Amino acid sequence: MTFQDLNLIPELTLALDKKGYKEPTPIQQQAIPHILSGKDIFGCAQTGTGKTAAFALPILQLLHTNKPAVPQKTIKALVLAPTRELALQISENFKEYGRNLGIMHTTVFGGVNQNPQVNAIKRGVSILVATPGRLLDLMQQGFIKLNSIEYFVLDEADRMLDMGFINDIKKVITKLPVKKHTMFFSATAAPDIMKLANTILKNPVSIAVTPVSSTTTLVKQSVYYVKKESKRNLLKHILKSATIESALVFTRTKRGADKVVKELNSNGIKAEAIHGNKSQNARERALKGFKDRTIRVLVATDIASRGIDVDKLSHVINYELPEQAETYVHRIGRTGRAGANGIAISFCTQDEMPYLKDITKLIKKDIEVIKSHPFA
Repeated sequence: MTFQDLNLIPELTLALDKKGYKEPTPIQQQAIPHILSGKDIFGCAQTGTGKTAAFALPILQLLHTNKPAVPQKTIKALVLAPTRELALQISENFKEYGRNLGIMHTTVFGGVNQNPQVNAIKRGVSILVATPGRLLDLMQQGFIKLNSIEYFVLDEADRMLDMGFINDIKKVITKLPVKKHTMFFSATAAPDIMKLANTILKNPVSIAVTPVSSTTTLVKQSVYYVKKESKRNLLKHILKSATIESALVFTRTKRGADKVVKELNSNGIKAEAIHGNKSQNARERALKGFKDRTIRVLVATDIASRGIDVDKLSHVINYELPEQAETYVHRIGRTGRAGANGIAISFCTQDEMPYLKDITKLIKKDIEVIKSHPFA
């Protein structure tokens, strides 16, 4: 199947060709026709399945084909995302996919001066990508009105609830028109997620692609047993390999991320950290450097990593195993995207063995143990 088979307009298929996208992913194949036909969507899909394009492409097409004869400055589409990084990534996708359409969009999120965001809204945008806190703040100040919204996307709803945004989401929903086209995406279909979905979706089409218990066969997984005090030396040992062009390294804490970065830089390995204590400018600078390969290693915590979408990322390294097995699947899903192969390496200490056991139980397969290393 090609993108033309999904009845996308030439302006969109040209932009996709420029990105090098040839075939739609399973969630794009399933979601795009339903969204174009006006159906509400409940999509259960993990990171890396192509879900942003699954809603961005049809929204762009619908806005283009239904545009009024006289240009309006009202917001027609709202995408709600849990983190600044994800909001920025979604916004970048709208920019790339809609490069031939001239549809204005902007992003609002906290932690930065609001004036540039307010000025962009005043100039007029059709698509708004937002995090809940800053959106509500600008609504209360009278800068944003949602009474003209026709398309509403709630992305990564599971992470929204984990981060305590449920009340903010409910406040936003009360300000939206009753008649609207809603798309709801989550990596899980837990009871609290379904309860929220049922309050905002009308006769939705349910789509489930690569459930969270699955890991793609394109990612080769391995685990190194190691003592806690030897982890940094093992990481430096692995990164000595010239085959690792770039690596996304996960730690459980912000402090841990900073320690790893300090150690790597002192040994001549260019690294930056990305987590909640970093300023927005520092986070964007680190992500840009990682994408353009001036930074070889990006060390991230789980919440900060949402929205990190890097082409041809070869390696994900779990410096510390996550406490939740589902988080492991999300982490390694950063590599092995768009048909490319990837490698996921995990370090495991004695006290992390229960986490590893939960992971293998969830993914229903054993992970290869690498025994021949200096710090076994």
